[in-house]
Amino acid sequence: MSQGTVTRECIAAMEPRIRPYVRHTPVLRVDMADFDRPPLALDLKLECLQHSGSFKARGAFTNLLERPVPKAGVVAASGGNHGAAVAYAAKRLGHKATIFVPEVSPPAKLERIRGYGAELVVGGARYAEALAASERFAEETGALQIHAFNQEETLIGQGTLGLEIESDLPRVDTLLVAVGGGGLIGGIAAWFAGRIRIIAVEPEGAPTLHRAFEAGRPVDAPAEGIAADSLAPKRVGEMMFPIAEAFVERSILVSDDEIIAAQKALWNRTRIISEPGGAAAFAAVLSGRYAPAPGERVAVLVCGANTNPANF
Repeated sequence: MSQGTVTRECIAAMEPRIRPYVRHTPVLRVDMADFDRPPLALDLKLECLQHSGSFKARGAFTNLLERPVPKAGVVAASGGNHGAAVAYAAKRLGHKATIFVPEVSPPAKLERIRGYGAELVVGGARYAEALAASERFAEETGALQIHAFNQEETLIGQGTLGLEIESDLPRVDTLLVAVGGGGLIGGIAAWFAGRIRIIAVEPEGAPTLHRAFEAGRPVDAPAEGIAADSLAPKRVGEMMFPIAEAFVERSILVSDDEIIAAQKALWNRTRIISEPGGAAAFAAVLSGRYAPAPGERVAVLVCGANTNPANF
């Protein structure tokens, strides 16, 4: 897979196909002075308000609309958000879904998957074990496997969010995006193709893209920390890495404490609910780990909200 396989043309062609099934999510302009920081205008793209609670619905619908679905239905492995999105898309389109999740997945995500009528299988300590179990299930039943990030259709679907951000914010200079397996940032970076600055943000406990940049290829990284359910696969996808090498400027690491502070600040100051992975990109700005230049027009993607605000 080369960076040329997931193109602006593919993304632009897919956007109208999935448009009937996904929300055009809003943008909120905030001032960092509201968060007790130096004044700075910042645009928050609230993809946390997407169907199923995260951006993952875009890739899920792209897979189900582009690939033939057998009688056995679809199967996915997920820390929670991808599984919820696949379950939601399958329900909307009339297909059976079986979702494998690791034991680290939080109750809010499990409840959402069950609520969409999917068969839920919980097992294994981390995402990699759930993925292996889902692959065995696909072999045994013939179900269509929908990968959370290392799948062309998934990347193209997530890339439609880049298209939407550009339509919302045509003058943005910099976009901060959280990274787990890299499907989101890979699709968005493929859309912008170097026309704006793309900054990856990752938890210190799960530096998948950071390690890949250091090694020059996807390599195993730790899979720990508060955002382990959404931002902690073993490594970034092989399909997204050439895109990231070409179009992602760098990766910034944030601590669990900084992610928690970002979650609390978004809730306390704007009443935005975000899960840890969803708040990671904002944590980079709130903590000062990303310091915009004077006049730089910055947007932050708040990408997921499958959590209970009482937990933070």
